[in-house]
Amino acid sequence: MTRLTIRIDFDGSEGFGPGKARMLELIEELGSIRSAAAAMNMSYRHAWLLMQAAEDTFGAPLLTTSTGGSGGGGTKLTELGKTVLARYRAIETQAARATAGDLTELSKVAAGSLMQNTPANVATTPNGKRATSRPSRRTL
Repeated sequence: MTRLTIRIDFDGSEGFGPGKARMLELIEELGSIRSAAAAMNMSYRHAWLLMQAAEDTFGAPLLTTSTGGSGGGGTKLTELGKTVLARYRAIETQAARATAGDLTELSKVAAGSLMQNTPANVATTPNGKRATSRPSRRTL
């Protein structure tokens, strides 16, 4: 399935894309960075560094933590964290709608290309290498 992936690169900062957005969603859902990291098959340290980079990008905390106790501790999104996530998902949705027709057409072209490159349809050279229709970079 063809899908559009959005990454936003901010001046002088790291980008914000689907990985950081998913991490925020999982932190909100699971209540901890550690659990969110495990759900994404990454180390706690890597997840923490991603969230620190996101907070540096937006200039304020995206997460709030509480220590243990009778109800246990946890991590939640701040209002800014919720806003960043909601706006990112809105941008994704709008971009997907705006490009749906073009993505469908590109998918058809890619599927046709895949069909043309099946083993039965691929020409080979006498030494068994795949033939190419691209012009050689060498000139005579």
